[in-house]
Amino acid sequence: IEVTSDSTGYHLSQAKYASDILARVGVTDIKTAPSPLEQNVKLRPSDGTSLPDPTLYRQLVGCLIYLTVTRPDIAYAVHLVSQFMSTPRTTHFSAVLRILRYLKGTLFHGLHFSSESSLAFHAFCDADWAGDPTDRRSTTGYCFFLGTSLIFWRSKKQTVVSRSSTEAEYRALADATFELLWIRWLLQDMGVSQSTSTPIYCDNQSAIQIAHNDVFHERTKHIEIDCHLVRHHLQHVILRLLSVASSDQTVDIFTKSHPPVQFGSLVSKLNLGS
Repeated sequence: IEVTSDSTGYHLSQAKYASDILARVGVTDIKTAPSPLEQNVKLRPSDGTSLPDPTLYRQLVGCLIYLTVTRPDIAYAVHLVSQFMSTPRTTHFSAVLRILRYLKGTLFHGLHFSSESSLAFHAFCDADWAGDPTDRRSTTGYCFFLGTSLIFWRSKKQTVVSRSSTEAEYRALADATFELLWIRWLLQDMGVSQSTSTPIYCDNQSAIQIAHNDVFHERTKHIEIDCHLVRHHLQHVILRLLSVASSDQTVDIFTKSHPPVQFGSLVSKLNLGS
């Protein structure tokens, strides 16, 4: 990890490491990709033909996983290709090459921590309901900001199948709440006061209503423990839920693929730069 600093703050990147990955696979031409995934891409275990030797695929995906330490913009794409490590196929390898071509065009991108940023803590959470075409499980995404600085993020497939988009969103909200508590404790230990509630921005009105109202028995019987977890901390003013329009949902970059223009807009919201 390379760290540079100037009057505006600190910049963390892995440009040399990314360059070494590109050299390993031989991506030395000038062709680049505007985003790490094609729009609406759906990868399946049976697509394409089996690779005769999966070693390179596994090595590249392993390297890309480490690269997400400073490159949250590729987190969702790496989350997808890492699901086929046991038996990768040609279409999966093509997806990895697409990620590498995107990296070639954004080699020096990394996280920026502004010296003028406030220490206000806030979060975004979202879920892509039944997004996996194979097992129909949803993808959870959430991220946390300290002022304008992105300090934590996750893109992960849920462990069970959700019967509604509200259920998927609420599972994501419960996971985000759990991480929020841990980060609040950590910040408190570091001397960053957390005396006020932490806002979590969610674009699902039903999930917000369920958190505030415990009468939705039929809609919450499958996620009852998650409901009690979020509602408990909501009532104790540890967090507060705020609605955000889907078009302004920053964490969308961790749950699905996007067209290049929309993807670029989401990357800018993460405060990533070169």
